[in-house]
Amino acid sequence: MKVKVINKSAFDLPQYETVYAAGMDVRANITESIIIKPLERVMIPTGLLVEIPEGHEIQVRPRSGLAAKFGITVLNTPGTIDPDYRGEIKVILVNISDVDFELKPAERIAQLVFAAFTRAEWELTDKLSDTERGAGGFGSTGVK
Repeated sequence: MKVKVINKSAFDLPQYETVYAAGMDVRANITESIIIKPLERVMIPTGLLVEIPEGHEIQVRPRSGLAAKFGITVLNTPGTIDPDYRGEIKVILVNISDVDFELKPAERIAQLVFAAFTRAEWELTDKLSDTERGAGGFGSTGVK
């Protein structure tokens, strides 16, 4: 799938780091380091604007290394970029650790995953089909 992109950042376009990677790492398009304090959230620009093909979205997901090592994750995960959005991609980062985190220019901050989606139409009804699970909610399938 070809995706039109405008790159206003100072960096190369995101790319897949391995042949089987599902997501492309996107970088912080900032000129100076930013300190993210514990429980603080910041919106980080990427310098990227895209034209996503109809029937697709971009999901913005955390990078596991930032989350595991530093407690930095993407708020609103996964974030969805709709195909009719034409503004700059920005990533909402949050520091869920108990120490300050220094975000440096060009740091890889999130993954972009392209995904197809199906739009649904509601069909109003008075009854749903029966299943073995029924209305059982959280933990009802034996999860401890």
